[in-house]
Amino acid sequence: MIKVFIDGQAGTTGLQLKNKLSAHPYVELIEIEESKRKDEAERSKLMNEADVVFLCLPDAAAVEAVTLVTNPDTVIIDASTAHRVNDEWTYGFSELSSDHKEAISKSKRIANPGCHATGFISIVYPLVAGGIMPKNYPVTAHSITGYSGGGNKMIGEYEDENRASFYKSPRQYGLTQKHKHLPEMKKITGLAFEPVFNPIVSDFYCGMAVSVPVYTGLLNRKLSLYELKEYYIRYYQNSKFISVHSGPEDGFLPATGLEGTNNLRIFICGNDERVTVTAVFDNLGKGASSAAIQNMNIAMGFDEATAL
Repeated sequence: MIKVFIDGQAGTTGLQLKNKLSAHPYVELIEIEESKRKDEAERSKLMNEADVVFLCLPDAAAVEAVTLVTNPDTVIIDASTAHRVNDEWTYGFSELSSDHKEAISKSKRIANPGCHATGFISIVYPLVAGGIMPKNYPVTAHSITGYSGGGNKMIGEYEDENRASFYKSPRQYGLTQKHKHLPEMKKITGLAFEPVFNPIVSDFYCGMAVSVPVYTGLLNRKLSLYELKEYYIRYYQNSKFISVHSGPEDGFLPATGLEGTNNLRIFICGNDERVTVTAVFDNLGKGASSAAIQNMNIAMGFDEATAL
């Protein structure tokens, strides 16, 4: 049995973690009194008692929270953006390679991937790592997400019965090409520069579909649609949570369907010249809380699928 503390359990990811960890057979949750949630001394005390601390905080607060942990044996898993491109932290995406998984198993500082970044990296990393996609390929990514990805404030806006009519429409954002996930998308995949990124929030609670269009003729070696699918199948053949599929028979690919899970499905659609590779998953699951629990399981020596 391990002791776990969630710093920021009132937020969307924190609440998801609390609910899922409550059913974990090897976890005892340490909870802070409501009146002491902002008491630095009490937070520090509980963090240093814990075997694992999850940070579900804004970036600046996450950086500050790390300084409160002095116990060298405490594993910190940060769900914020703060440490994802920090070389002193381990990037928590175990399916990318055996080296990634081994690093997580030995690390005391793990940066949980961003939701959009999870889909993007699951698609692009295998291509770059396998020498198929040039590092200077002009990558574009489109990502549709449920509104829960915007946290409690956005959830409130979308669920307000007096909301403006435009909330019914999908809305592009990150229009300045400065989305906070871009640095990790570039660094972790090994691309020479950041992709053109087009995130879109829509009127459903959770779910995500990240799509990367590929001109096969611009790859280092041209692959047919079938060969590309077979490559991904081989790449993720040992993964418990990532699977590879052809496009749906009806020709429509929803961003929903995997709510509450840690699963990610990659769909290979198109033809031998132009392909869309799309990752579908739960932005609150594989894109946040479930991935964090998977990282905890690996770091603590449990089966990675425990409670997932």
